[in-house]
Amino acid sequence: MRRLYSDLRLCPNIKDSKLTVSMIRKAARLGYRLIAITLPPNCSEQDRQQTKDACEEAGIDFATRVDLRPNTPNELVRDLRRLRRRFEIVCVSCQSKKVARQAAKDRRVDLLSFPSLDFHTRFFDLAEAELASKSLASLEISMNPLLTSEGTARIRLLSSLRRESSIAKDSGVPIVVSSGASDVMLMRRPIELAIMTSLFDLEKHLALDAVSKNASAIVDRNREKLSSRFVAPGIRVIRRGKDC
Repeated sequence: MRRLYSDLRLCPNIKDSKLTVSMIRKAARLGYRLIAITLPPNCSEQDRQQTKDACEEAGIDFATRVDLRPNTPNELVRDLRRLRRRFEIVCVSCQSKKVARQAAKDRRVDLLSFPSLDFHTRFFDLAEAELASKSLASLEISMNPLLTSEGTARIRLLSSLRRESSIAKDSGVPIVVSSGASDVMLMRRPIELAIMTSLFDLEKHLALDAVSKNASAIVDRNREKLSSRFVAPGIRVIRRGKDC
């Protein structure tokens, strides 16, 4: 079966409509069939609709995404309660161990992100992976830091990514590889993103899954949950009426 490639993290400033449209069109040319663009939590319906219209014009599926950066577990829970049903993808940027643990065990979280380049402040370990595997959260690896860092910082980041991807694989936590691009020049073809994962020893079939089915599975699952017909996992309303 032909793979449908996805990039779940494009980061244009959506107020810059020219840049946003340029990145959407380039994503289509690069071979992506699904993209997610990070939107601000207070994104207006007009901005959301304009982005969706630009994706439809380019022939590409668009998923809404919000990145949460809570300082405490309580703040994360509050943000999830407020925003979960407004976005198709929820990613948590884990900047402390307490936040990382809360995010990993909360079923409302789709992606766990560890943006720090410092080994000591990246909190994806065996305990984190065990929680994530039970809650269906995925580990997101953004390639932008690899492209923009250099020297010792890049070497340390690669060491962290080798450790984290190995833990995720052994624990059954899906890996999603995204570009994290904020500019057209930082965008890459899906195959190129998959090839880059060889730098941290991710096997070919896992790398291809990370830019295709792992990402689309999150969107499909959440679209079902956000549907008015959804009741519970595996239960949907087929027909409404007095004779049901």
